[in-house]
Amino acid sequence: MKPSISTKLFVAVLASVLLVILSMGLTANWSFGRGFLGYLNEQGMQRMTPILPKLAAAYAHEGNWEFLRHNRDRWFEIMRPDRDEERMNPESRAMQTSDLTGAVLRLALLDEQKRQVVGYSGTRDDAYMRAVEVDGKTVGWLAVTPFQSVTEAGGERFQQYQLRASLAMGVLSLILAMLIAWWIARTLLDPVKRVAAATHRLAAGEYDSRVAVSSNDEVGQLARDFNQLAYTLERNERMRRDFMADVSHELRTPLSVLRGELEAIEDGVRTLDQTSMKSLQGEVGMLSKLVDDLYELSLADVGALTYRKTDCELNELLESSVAMFQERCTTRKLNLELKLPAQPLHLMADAKRLQQLFGNLMENSLRYTDEGGTLRINAASEADGLRIDFLDSGPGIEAEQLPRLFERFYRGEASRNRASGGAGLGLAICHSIALAHGGSLTADHSPLGGLWLTLRLPRNT
Repeated sequence: MKPSISTKLFVAVLASVLLVILSMGLTANWSFGRGFLGYLNEQGMQRMTPILPKLAAAYAHEGNWEFLRHNRDRWFEIMRPDRDEERMNPESRAMQTSDLTGAVLRLALLDEQKRQVVGYSGTRDDAYMRAVEVDGKTVGWLAVTPFQSVTEAGGERFQQYQLRASLAMGVLSLILAMLIAWWIARTLLDPVKRVAAATHRLAAGEYDSRVAVSSNDEVGQLARDFNQLAYTLERNERMRRDFMADVSHELRTPLSVLRGELEAIEDGVRTLDQTSMKSLQGEVGMLSKLVDDLYELSLADVGALTYRKTDCELNELLESSVAMFQERCTTRKLNLELKLPAQPLHLMADAKRLQQLFGNLMENSLRYTDEGGTLRINAASEADGLRIDFLDSGPGIEAEQLPRLFERFYRGEASRNRASGGAGLGLAICHSIALAHGGSLTADHSPLGGLWLTLRLPRNT
């Protein structure tokens, strides 16, 4: 079983803190040893300063060092500071300290040949030496042998105390690190784990999975993005299922009519006459129109629709499209109004595609406008392009249905059937053509009581 991200983070934080504690402990121990020994050796060197003039004075009085050889009492008498000197000399405190640290016991007197006279007998080559001069002549050497280890200096108990204190602080720091790592794993990683679990469910097809957003940081933004992704996938899946259901329904209905007509002719119930042929042709035409629309939308989705853009005059395109629908509007007693500016409106566009767009928009108004109503088309020039408005009279449409008008197979009213409302692909194709020209197609409520479709197109695309 693979460790979780919480376990990995916990171990990583714990290992990092443990490494830091060990490094600090070793560094502190090394620094303490070096610093403590340096302090002791410095005290010994300071202790040499007041002794040198005493030795010089004693040598000048005696003429040699024989008075000190094997005479440790006189040696310690020379090293002991006078009371007047203790009061007058600010270094006397350092002298007393050096006595307490044992540095004075490592002092030794050597003759001018650096041979032992009195004092510490283990003087080594690394000893600190100061010359004893009388009348400008070196007559001897005062040497102090440095400490090499804490054990040698007699500070083992102090070192052990420091080690125990460092160990206690290390254990306390380790416990605090464990608590911090646990808090991070529980508090900061729980939202990430929830997103990971929801992602796993989403990958399994549960598109209704959502994550609770509990913060405004990056993790909270991740949760919000996940919820938006899940909503989009859920919506797309619902649209895919609706699309498949609508396609199958739209194809099944004319096929069922065709099969019924053909079976009736085959059984002799109906005769193969002009009326039957016209009915069959109508169903075939409806099937062809549906298949062509689906094919065109599929090409638009992959960007494979071809557009041959040339310099077009919008006035002529609109007049041509209106002329094709004039007779049908008259039959349905619809008042068709076209208002164009006196100045021709030019743009770079595919004329056939624009006529297809205008035809679909007028077909939509023709199907969904009550008899005796009005269809008004206005064209005008704007600062950033051209604007064409298609307004019709009642019946109207609900506000919540406006954003969905350009969805495939969507009909504004559930009661509208194929006979009156078509397959619901016309406005989707119009929207696709508008986008391909760099424009837009929007829907709103019409002041005439019906639908207001606004097409905006740039002059040069």
